[in-house]
Amino acid sequence: MAGLSLTQPLEKARDERPEGLFTVFGDRRRTNAQAVDRIARLAGALEGRGVGPGDRVAMLAANSDRFVEYVFATLWAGGVINPVNARWSAQEMAFSFTDSDTRVLIVDDAFAPMVAELRGLAPNLTHVIHAGDGAAPEGMEGWEALIAAHDPVADAGRSGDDMAALLYTGGTTGRPKGVMLSHAAIATCALSLTAAAPNGGDAPGLHVAPFFHIGGVGVIFQFAFRRAPQVIMPAFDPGEALRLIEAERIGDIFVVPTMLRWLLDHPDMARRDLSSLVSIRYGAAPIDTALLARAMKAIPTAGFMQVYGQTEFAPVVTCLPPDDHFGPGAESRLTSAGRPLPTATVRIVDEDRQPVPVGTVGEIAVKGPQQMLGYWNRPEETAKALSGGWLFTGDAGFMDAAGYLHVVDRVKDMIVTGGENVYSAEVENALSTMPGIAACAVVAAPDEVYGERVHAVIVPAPGAQIALDAVRDHCKASIAGYKAPRSISVVTELPLSPAGKVLKHVLRAELS
Repeated sequence: MAGLSLTQPLEKARDERPEGLFTVFGDRRRTNAQAVDRIARLAGALEGRGVGPGDRVAMLAANSDRFVEYVFATLWAGGVINPVNARWSAQEMAFSFTDSDTRVLIVDDAFAPMVAELRGLAPNLTHVIHAGDGAAPEGMEGWEALIAAHDPVADAGRSGDDMAALLYTGGTTGRPKGVMLSHAAIATCALSLTAAAPNGGDAPGLHVAPFFHIGGVGVIFQFAFRRAPQVIMPAFDPGEALRLIEAERIGDIFVVPTMLRWLLDHPDMARRDLSSLVSIRYGAAPIDTALLARAMKAIPTAGFMQVYGQTEFAPVVTCLPPDDHFGPGAESRLTSAGRPLPTATVRIVDEDRQPVPVGTVGEIAVKGPQQMLGYWNRPEETAKALSGGWLFTGDAGFMDAAGYLHVVDRVKDMIVTGGENVYSAEVENALSTMPGIAACAVVAAPDEVYGERVHAVIVPAPGAQIALDAVRDHCKASIAGYKAPRSISVVTELPLSPAGKVLKHVLRAELS
């Protein structure tokens, strides 16, 4: 029997609501029938370029309706999506291409100038498709020309445990690692989250999170299963988001807390009609309770829902639905990450991975049909994360007596800044190559705008002068700009354990 498939909602939308709206991007509006026809033709083009079951296809681009077409066309052809973090350096991008043996890359106008460099770093890239609005540059094939030149092909019929997505995340070794997610995992999360709490139904949904993140691409599938028209912004702009909510009568949106703050602070906030909003989901970073209270007062028609998870669980583990934001006990519930989704089981374990009593802090473990297939080409890391049917998250937390999960710390060496995950090892590796730095440690510092910021504690070499601008410039030569330290401390020595390990909890305590 076939399992859950991420292309199934397309076929149902085409057959049952052919004239229903599928995507809105700028002046382009496509119906379900139009979109599925284009997707099936593009899938034919991908098949003609060697894409078959399980083959990876990458896209390096800003959010657009073509990005949504790429996602579904790749799956329709039987392939695996490999959306590229547009904020990475060329070296980081190339590593993901070579590690995954990705041979087809799609770029938009903004990233077309990087293609020559990427091809030099990743010679396995044999086909590059240009998804921009202008003429295709030399050595690339045009998006619209490919769609026009190919007949629609049948859905490849991949489903269940077949891999659907390879999503690269930061790694503790300083190298990105690919999380393998199946059709069933992503579809289960989309359906389970819809069942867990009220949402916008089939009212239009607004995309503001980048599609290269699970928090962005996952919402594509959530909207598709609900048959909600997908209104897409190329990048988050608070004024434009407010305009679109009013103009398109948006019912649902997912934001990170930083975005929510920018919306509330925008001068257009008071004059825009936001009454269509019935669902605002927030997550990916801690939220200040004062910010949440302000948002709930400013947008009273919307039910607010917090989500907690990680890429390895496709991604949502728990949610705090709108009803839990009010009433007796709300103050305590609002400090939690909510309760597990219907398809997730959570327990807290000690260092030996044995269950601990209610209220005791330990590592968060989760199991269910949403968990990843494993890490691509990383059998040892896969075995460490997946054991006995459980996914061990590396996050610390506790369960209270009412069954709410409280996350008290993240992976200790990970920083969540504006919804982006940064592993300290990546930044420390970059800093270690800078002349004048004798030793360093990277930790999270509280930040009013971004929740957390990347902070470097540096021991300079004798006679060296360390300046923040120089540190940032050096780091940005090898890692993404958002990973570069936003602040530094210069010290004479780092606190060390008897074993010589840096005591990062001491550094974090000094900054809190």
